[in-house]
Amino acid sequence: VFVMTPPVFAVLSVLPYCLLRRVPFVMDAHTAAFLHPRWKHWQWLQRWLSRRAATTIVTNEHLANLVRQGGGHATIVRDVPVEYPPAPPFPLNGKFAIAAVCSFNYDEPVEEIFKAAEKLENVEFYVTGNTRDLSPEIAARAPGNVRFTGFLPDPDYGSLLKTAQAVLTLTTRDHTMLRGAYEAIYLGTPVIISDWPILREAFPRGAVYVDNTMESIVRAVREMAANQAKLQQQALALRKQKLAEWKKTKAAILQRIRTQQNP
Repeated sequence: VFVMTPPVFAVLSVLPYCLLRRVPFVMDAHTAAFLHPRWKHWQWLQRWLSRRAATTIVTNEHLANLVRQGGGHATIVRDVPVEYPPAPPFPLNGKFAIAAVCSFNYDEPVEEIFKAAEKLENVEFYVTGNTRDLSPEIAARAPGNVRFTGFLPDPDYGSLLKTAQAVLTLTTRDHTMLRGAYEAIYLGTPVIISDWPILREAFPRGAVYVDNTMESIVRAVREMAANQAKLQQQALALRKQKLAEWKKTKAAILQRIRTQQNP
């Protein structure tokens, strides 16, 4: 049984079944399960459950160490292959297109993205995410070359990421994997991402790194535009590498589950 956290309470819903049936369970623990203020007070429960899980899947070594320190077994899975249903090319207006993947969470420097867009009049920014989660005051500061797509169905979302010249996805929180970045790489699209060690390690090619400031984002977009073909080839090569890595990681997880079924 695979169960995702947060919320950590979700694991409690499968625990009785797994104990009664002697079935192993695997926790897929996202960064927020450890670092989001909402879940800080529940780390004792996270550790207790990790000790009973066959393994806890995390995205990086820092989080893996937190699991091990609590007595649990950790498996690092930086990302998994992503596929989207076929769809027509996303309608763009002919300008250099940046797909800005957002959820408007507290760790996303949305205002800096808008400030950068204002400096890049020849670039169109397609900002995903449900705008109900974005402050109206911040939304009002978006310049004319920012287009809010709203929350897109999977086919349209995949089409946007594949059709755009680059995908921009940022976080101010360390130890955070950016789903939008690996979704882009699996579609062969280069990325602009925040300059954190975990992200440099996960995306050593096909990426331009920023410090989340307006100036850095402007520089990165210009660098991407000047070297897009080269960076796209790097993204395709990285995709091939990630697929090979996932095959090995998947085998290791399944082997771990088998050993827990027959201790």
